[in-house]
Amino acid sequence: MKFDLELNDKTKKILDNAIDEPISVDEANYLINVQGQDLFGLLAAADKVRENVVGNKVTFINNCNLNFTNVCKVLCGFCAFGKSRNDPEAYILTDEEIIQKADSAVKTGAHEFTLMGGVLPEADIDYYEHLLKLLKDHYPNTMIHGFSPTMIYDAAQVSEMDIKEAFQVLKKAGLDSLPGTAAEILTDRARKIICPKKVTTQQWIDIVETAQKVGIPGSATMMYGHIETIEERVKTMDILRQIQSKTHGFTEFIPMTFMYEHSPIFLEGQENLGATGTEDLKLYAVSRLMYHDLIPNIQVSWVKMGFRFAQVSLMAGANDLGGTLGGDELSAASGAPDGFETNIQNLERLAKNIGRDPVERNTKYTEFYPINSE
Repeated sequence: MKFDLELNDKTKKILDNAIDEPISVDEANYLINVQGQDLFGLLAAADKVRENVVGNKVTFINNCNLNFTNVCKVLCGFCAFGKSRNDPEAYILTDEEIIQKADSAVKTGAHEFTLMGGVLPEADIDYYEHLLKLLKDHYPNTMIHGFSPTMIYDAAQVSEMDIKEAFQVLKKAGLDSLPGTAAEILTDRARKIICPKKVTTQQWIDIVETAQKVGIPGSATMMYGHIETIEERVKTMDILRQIQSKTHGFTEFIPMTFMYEHSPIFLEGQENLGATGTEDLKLYAVSRLMYHDLIPNIQVSWVKMGFRFAQVSLMAGANDLGGTLGGDELSAASGAPDGFETNIQNLERLAKNIGRDPVERNTKYTEFYPINSE
């Protein structure tokens, strides 16, 4: 008995070409809306391109989130983490508390500190430089994936320093890579609704390109499933593709499905929030067909999707499971479905269960470590 997918002629033509060449924006907008057997064809094509680009590996990192403060002046509509200064739950960690958390992570094999927090009103570049030196002085071999474009933009303004000079100072102090957070959706229409106090689309682009020109690579991220349109998702991925074509500074693309249950916009009555499961899978698949090897690593956020669906997404074009995420208070505040930290053995099991080779990596995907399973 033979099973053949009965694909729409247009779908089949696009997918046949997509195996060898990245799809266009128009093709992405078409594929991200397919249904039925065309959806299975899309997922299969994306998985084939994933295999061609990165082989059979599923990568992940042993890391620790050091959220040094939840005090934030921008208080975005999607964020359940940030607090005003007078909130009883607001905090700013001391140096001793930061080192205590970092030490615990290093003892369990962490290769990366994700240094993140709210946009602290008084934070300047000297403060961020201090945090970097604090960690590098104690743990010189652990990479720091830190801050966000908005945080650095605001700190540079407080310091009356241009962005290039700010990144040069931070790189010298030990900043190894820049998270793609604050991207959310890269259209000003959406940003004016969900994060009006953050940098604009063009400012975000300029900041990220400056960081990469200075020699600080980083993640490309997109948060979706809130008030954006399907077309805005594709537009954001295309903007990231254009940046990568110029700089080649993105190490990975991380689509982040919106966890809305504790968000201010949901609590204030916004309806129709959250992406569906097929929307998640289509976004992973379309991103793989848009990026091919331009951004070779596409990361699944298990903390936002749960372990089971993250594993399924590895069969839709993704090849990376992110990190162990010790201490991720941001995701905890949003309501992570399977908790907000795990271990290498669990990520290894998810990969092996679908016939993939689990590989532990560093922040920049330049070093890989043997997994000592028992």
